[in-house]
This record gives sequence, C-alpha cells and structure tokens, in this order.
Amino acid sequence: QVQLVESGGTSVQTGGSLRLSCTAYTPSTYLMAWFRQAPGKEREGVAAIYRQTGAKRYADSVKGRFTISQDNAQNTLYLQMNSLKPEDTAMYYCAATDRRYVSVSSIWYGTTYNSWGQGTQVTVSS
Repeated sequence: QVQLVESGGTSVQTGGSLRLSCTAYTPSTYLMAWFRQAPGKEREGVAAIYRQTGAKRYADSVKGRFTISQDNAQNTLYLQMNSLKPEDTAMYYCAATDRRYVSVSSIWYGTTYNSWGQGTQVTVSS
C-alpha cells in the first residue's frame, strides 16, 4: 500500500472546470483510478489509467468531459474535469493498486485497489 493524497477540490459553478491531483503512487503501481461518492449514493468509478501503457477508461457519465492523466516523473495522477454539472458534486477519491494484470472488467470495483486517498470535495452549483 502507498499513501495517496488528493487535492484540488473546491466549489465551482455549472460549466466550470477543475483539475484534481493525487500524489504519490510508486513505480510498482499498476493501475490507478478516480472514484467519487455523493451523499446517499454508492461509490462510482469515473476514470482509470494503466500506469505503464497509459491506457485509459472512463465511465459513460463523464466521457468527453473528464480526462485522466499521469506524470510519472512526479508520481502524480490528475483528473481534468470540464463542463461540470451539479450531478458531479461528490467526494472524489484517488485509488491505486500494484496487483498485476487487472482486467478491464474489474477496474470499477473498489476491491481491485489496495491504496486509497482521503478524498477531496467537489461541489458544482447551478
């Protein structure tokens, strides 16, 4: 397990943009993801990236609006969020795993990941 620290969450108006950051995964990290959880709702995976290949996956709810990226020199994961909507309001969590060969079908399951951050709050007002 590694300690992950998210930052960048804040309040923004509908249509605005935010960039979340997550430090610090390690060279052994295989897969990283952003999850979110709104009050009264289940945790939802929104974006994932395989560290070595850079292959990315997105939930349908954010496809075309959110972009996940990584800076391996800085061991930092990013989530660029554009065209924000009130339904994007949630606590956003960074997650990582050093388990190898995680299939695409498993990337949205929280149990896939063995390291989690404490979360950063994003609030989108109309």
